[in-house]
Amino acid sequence: MNKKITIGSRGSKLALLYAQKAKDDIIRNTELSNEDIVIKKITTKGDQVKDSRLSEFGGKGLFSSSIEKELQEKRIDVAVHALKDLPAIETDGLITDIFLERNDPKEILISRDKKKLKELDLNSIVGTSSYRREFQIKKIRPDINCKLIRGNIDTRLKKLKEGQYDAIILSLAGIKYLQLENEITEIFTTKEIIPSAGQGIIALQCRENDKDIISLLKKINHEETYKRAHAERNILKVLEGDCETAIGAYSIIDGENIILEAELFSLDGSKRFYEKKIENIVKFREVGKEIGQILKKKSNNSYKR
Repeated sequence: MNKKITIGSRGSKLALLYAQKAKDDIIRNTELSNEDIVIKKITTKGDQVKDSRLSEFGGKGLFSSSIEKELQEKRIDVAVHALKDLPAIETDGLITDIFLERNDPKEILISRDKKKLKELDLNSIVGTSSYRREFQIKKIRPDINCKLIRGNIDTRLKKLKEGQYDAIILSLAGIKYLQLENEITEIFTTKEIIPSAGQGIIALQCRENDKDIISLLKKINHEETYKRAHAERNILKVLEGDCETAIGAYSIIDGENIILEAELFSLDGSKRFYEKKIENIVKFREVGKEIGQILKKKSNNSYKR
């Protein structure tokens, strides 16, 4: 490489930490130095829409499309994304095939009075912007009222402390990166709440014809995370889900096997469809497609508008 590499990222505190992690990994695994790599902040439409569901303005792509445009127009060389926020179908001309080692994918609850989910007062208000989380919470506590909450983690914590919510649900990975573990009231196991597909994974995207960058990024790809990411994402690809699709998907690798489970909810959350499979690790791509097909058939497309 004989030029500076530009990494594009959302401008939030957490997104920039993810970008810095990618930069550090590249420096550690190549001959590049700190001066060879710059991080560029990019404001996305998702950051500008603060009080509405993303689905009302174009879905998950609101967080990625502005960054992808910079990539397509060669103003950046690498895009950093939280994988769970990236649409399942790849944008033409781009490739998302490098994944950093997965962070803890669990969900957490933060409540104002340190009560766990089962201890919250009747009809408490819990903040989330995810239909998946809403339906999963109501499976545990049907009386809970879920209310839309948007914004970065600091903004959500501020709204909680102002009394707009009794509790909020967030991902553990982001809280850990921001060193806010002392705020946590409860950590859910992946059995209690199945995470979003790819939750806790930092994904790197580049132009599909940029051989130099692809070759460079391959040096920091985490093989186990790569397999788990593809397994979980292939479920989404089959279902052709958008950000209104309430689906959790989670995999683990155990020796020579990959264990993948997923749950899909109908549009109103009244029906839940579940599937789990164990396959040899070489079938990590196929197992996701198989589960996607089974869930599609079981649900009879009741998860789609």
